[in-house]
Amino acid sequence: MWDACANPGRVPDPHPFCRYAFYHAVEASGSASARTGWRPAHLVIERDARVDGILPAYLKNHSQGEYVFDHSWADALERAGGDYYPKLQASVPFTPVTGPRLLIASHADRAQTFQALLAGGVAVVKELEASSLHITFLPEDDWRQAGALGFLQRQDQQFHWENKGYNCFDDFLGELSSAKRKNLRKERAAVRAAGIEFDWLTGADITEAHWDRFFEFYMDTGSRKWGRPYLTREFFSRIGSTLADQTLLVMARRGRRHVAGALNLFGEGILFGRNWGSVEYHPFLHFEACYYQAIDFAIARKFKKVEAGAQGAHKLLRGYMPTPTYSAHYIAHPGLRRAVDEYLARERRAVSEHIEELAERSPFRKIG
Repeated sequence: MWDACANPGRVPDPHPFCRYAFYHAVEASGSASARTGWRPAHLVIERDARVDGILPAYLKNHSQGEYVFDHSWADALERAGGDYYPKLQASVPFTPVTGPRLLIASHADRAQTFQALLAGGVAVVKELEASSLHITFLPEDDWRQAGALGFLQRQDQQFHWENKGYNCFDDFLGELSSAKRKNLRKERAAVRAAGIEFDWLTGADITEAHWDRFFEFYMDTGSRKWGRPYLTREFFSRIGSTLADQTLLVMARRGRRHVAGALNLFGEGILFGRNWGSVEYHPFLHFEACYYQAIDFAIARKFKKVEAGAQGAHKLLRGYMPTPTYSAHYIAHPGLRRAVDEYLARERRAVSEHIEELAERSPFRKIG
């Protein structure tokens, strides 16, 4: 039922973060649960005893793990005497990856079901006395359709790498300016000089011992950077058993000992960089494990793109170009809705201008 809606075209390599296996892993592992402030509240549209569409959503009492920041909206409503929480969040928990958020079966009327899911989401907000509904990291066409149906529209940006038919990493380097090309080669050479090699693990090659080690990296780095990492150890075992064929675990090895790792998932010809951690510091190791190894793998598999996750203007110098991301919002309180709508109009202009400015600082050689 779920996967029929998530993959209506029945592509052989579906979007990994839309699959039931991912949602089940993050919920059954206790990573996204009522205890952690992510109470599952998925909306299902049925017609003639068949499921037409699903809006995966969570009732939340905080704004953590979303990557689209609305803390100022919460503060404004609470200063005015209202309650921003709970709110309804339609997203993939802890995952700033663009993909379908309104999952619609192939047999259903898409426009009609899309509208019904949004209307249902608004109805749930009212029924549960929530403040709002937030649909984050949805495709641009869906974002525009949601806007036409009265949802507030927000833009942000990430950095993505595009495969222009490269046969090897040097083909990619050849398109960079001389200074940037030299810098990337210097960074990769420094990691090799530290005696670090890399293992690409997918499918049955990923063992529980690998997940144990990677979880150690994840907890060590996440605890230092964010205070409390979101994902439990059980989560990694669950994706290892159900999504291994769409998982790439890049493990950095010094001698026989793994010292760092980067977790990626892939589907629809895209490699999605997700989590990273290390227990040793080496200059440029993060860039190599997360960005350059991802490019190498994408070229080897002939993937069209690498999406390296949220934030990080440092990715631009490494060939990852600015790309807009989209979210749609319904806010029940009329006053807050008007204020946010005015703010988002200004923010969209600023984001578009910033993307243009970043693109002008592209590391690629100027032609003509």
